[in-house]
Amino acid sequence: MARTPPTIGAALSILDLAKFRPWLLEGQRDLELQDFCFASVLNGDWKTFCDLAKGMLDGYSGRLGIHGPFSGFEIDTRDPDVREIVVKRMDQGLDVCAELGAVQMVIHSPYKTWDHNNLDLKPRARAAKIEAVHHCLSGAVKRAENQGVTLVIENIQDIDPLDRLRLAQSFDSPAVKLSVDTGHAYYAHGVTGAVAVDQFIRMAGDMLAHVHIQDADGYADRHWQIGAGTICWRSVFDAIAALPAKPHLVLELNDSGQIPASITYLSNLGLGL
Repeated sequence: MARTPPTIGAALSILDLAKFRPWLLEGQRDLELQDFCFASVLNGDWKTFCDLAKGMLDGYSGRLGIHGPFSGFEIDTRDPDVREIVVKRMDQGLDVCAELGAVQMVIHSPYKTWDHNNLDLKPRARAAKIEAVHHCLSGAVKRAENQGVTLVIENIQDIDPLDRLRLAQSFDSPAVKLSVDTGHAYYAHGVTGAVAVDQFIRMAGDMLAHVHIQDADGYADRHWQIGAGTICWRSVFDAIAALPAKPHLVLELNDSGQIPASITYLSNLGLGL
């Protein structure tokens, strides 16, 4: 029996909302607002940004998320002063979620290429890394639980998807799940020997709650329109369909003007609407 292709949304700036409002509302598509990852926004008049978004999203009842802050820090920092910044930024992101009624916040994985080859040199290195993340995020996780927000940890340089899975599971919380960025996974596969993109999806299992959909060439983080690169999209969407989870699916492209062409490409393959 043929399956019904999933409805796909997008990661957008608030500046794009007026243009894409009819498309978003027509399918009540997943939406991720990306303006709130910047410290300049979070330290400024972020409520004005929220008011602009809410005004343009009147009538929207789809699944709303934001991209959380990430620049300038890692969520496993051992420096207590930097940790205070991480705690502050997570709280600011959750403030935004509360104001918007967002149910997801994307945060970045702490696992680097270096970790893959070096974490096992010391007996407790892996456990210590997870403990460091808990020191940074435990307060945010508790708050996210109370708000009904899910923190989704996105692969960045991750080589072994199980590292991020174990980290998410270590919180034993419904407020911590996984995100897979297809272009990041393809870079890791092509350059650092990671598993294929569809395996990143499959290995996330029922912890997968979010997918950044972008095309690439396996060399760099391209964020091309779908069809412009060489990712095997049928295998990716087969992997998504096989999971019990129904993750947020959002196109994350450098040029939002390429969203219609990307949707058309996936629709012609019978993979997405």
